[in-house]
Amino acid sequence: MPIRFIYMTAGSLEEARRIGRELVSAQLAACVNILPQMQSIYVWEGQLQEDAEVVMIAKTTAAHTAELIAKVKSLHSYSVPCVVSLAVEDGHPPFLEWIARSVEG
Repeated sequence: MPIRFIYMTAGSLEEARRIGRELVSAQLAACVNILPQMQSIYVWEGQLQEDAEVVMIAKTTAAHTAELIAKVKSLHSYSVPCVVSLAVEDGHPPFLEWIARSVEG
């Protein structure tokens, strides 16, 4: 089963925890790592922005990626949240199998 890591950002630790809990509880992700206190510099609506954000990395399968992204969009405070899927090409087989089992129920 193809595994995906979903890279996301959130505006606060509280929001990241809420999204992470929802994804794992709904078996859309086996695990969500939360890395607080990232600094982002970007242009939004023509203005240079500098903000503190929180990084989230969800572990899931390719089959659950679309549903996971839809769930994140429905829960997120941003109008255009960063949610990207990264294919996992290789890894420790027992860990990858655990991810697959966790989201398959």
